[in-house]
Formats: sequence, C-alpha cells, structure tokens
Amino acid sequence: MESDNRHVAGMRVRRQVLGDEPVDRAEASKTDFDQAFQRYITESAWGTVWSRPQLDPRTRSLVTIALLAALGHYEELEMHVKAARNTGADQSEIAEALLHVAVYAGVPAANRAFAAAKRALESSSGQEVTK
Repeated sequence: MESDNRHVAGMRVRRQVLGDEPVDRAEASKTDFDQAFQRYITESAWGTVWSRPQLDPRTRSLVTIALLAALGHYEELEMHVKAARNTGADQSEIAEALLHVAVYAGVPAANRAFAAAKRALESSSGQEVTK
C-alpha cells in the first residue's frame, strides 16, 4: 500500500516538474523489460525524494541540474533544464548552478553543460538564450 501511495505521489510530482509530454512518452514506451525500473524511479526519485518538503521544487531543480552536469548526464540535464520553467528556476539561476559545476566538477563538465543548457533553453522557448 505504501508503494502505491509513493507511486501516485511520484506521478503527480513528476508531471508537475517535467510536464505531461515527457511523462506520457516514458509511460507509452514502457515494456515488461523496464516496467519495474520505471516504477522504481517514479516511487524513489519523484514519490520519495522530490516529494519531501525540506526543499522547494525550484531548489531541487537547480540541485538536479548541477548534479547532472557534474556527472556528465547531458540528455537528462537538457530535460531538467526544460523542466526548470515548471519549478520557477530561471536562466540566470541555471547559469549560476552551472558556474558551481565549473568550480567543483571542472571546467570541461561545465562547458558541455552550458552548451546542453543553451540547446534546451532555445528548444523549449523557440528563441535564443537571453543575451
């Protein structure tokens, strides 16, 4: 029963943060092979961690962006940069998080992360990143 509650909460938070389109796409492409994994990330990441009240969604979004950049997970970084508009994080805050990546994870990681973030921001807004 607790797992079901975390899954329901996780789907709610996941949709609030990422938006319906990426969640619907992930759900539609689920197979028997990855169904347990999809449930796990929904319950654990979204239903347990992202649902905690200690950090607001904007802060969690910025932390996630910095971590994904530091680890070199650029595809997920782009998804979370796009999702930042749903959590209230703006371009200048994303840039500040990526500056932290340069100091603590290295300039090459930040350089690639800035490029990925620019792509994500431009594709989600249809215009160039603010100059």
